[in-house]
Amino acid sequence: MTQYSTVPIRFEVKSKLSLDSPNGGLGGIVLYEEDVIPPYMKDYDEAKDGAPILRLERFYTSNWVLFLAREGGIPVGGATVAFCTPEVQMLRAREDISVLWDIRVHPGHRRSRIGSALFSEAAKWSSERNCKYLRVETQDANVPACRFYVRQGCVLGEINRFAYSEPHVAHEIMLIWYLDLWNPPTLQP
Repeated sequence: MTQYSTVPIRFEVKSKLSLDSPNGGLGGIVLYEEDVIPPYMKDYDEAKDGAPILRLERFYTSNWVLFLAREGGIPVGGATVAFCTPEVQMLRAREDISVLWDIRVHPGHRRSRIGSALFSEAAKWSSERNCKYLRVETQDANVPACRFYVRQGCVLGEINRFAYSEPHVAHEIMLIWYLDLWNPPTLQP
């Protein structure tokens, strides 16, 4: 886990997905991208419980898996998948869902297919446990991640504007992506 934690998850927020819900939502929901001025840095590991090492202390992780990508022996990416852990709300106490809890690629190695390989391993591992879905949470401020999940075949399944209460993220929108493992879509290039 110590090696995993050396891979940064920090990124620059240059745009976000804003939500428009005409007629209070009865007119549908529209997500659109807009620039963030000024851009800012976001680091999930700086959150109160974000650092990967803290997860081991909070949850029973014997049903979790951690993937680590290395280049020349140096960690450059990682992914953590949670499965069959009752205290993880994202799993909804279901045994046919896994959660991609964390995926990270070192900034110098992004856009090099490492993330895709890690995601593929997470999906394969989940399929081997007879999961129907792989769920992934992100926020409106992580547009590159949203695009990445779409390229991996995920569909946006949930939008929650009121998910976060912590002051530093209360303004963010929770987006939950699903990969259907029993009927995988054709991947986009």
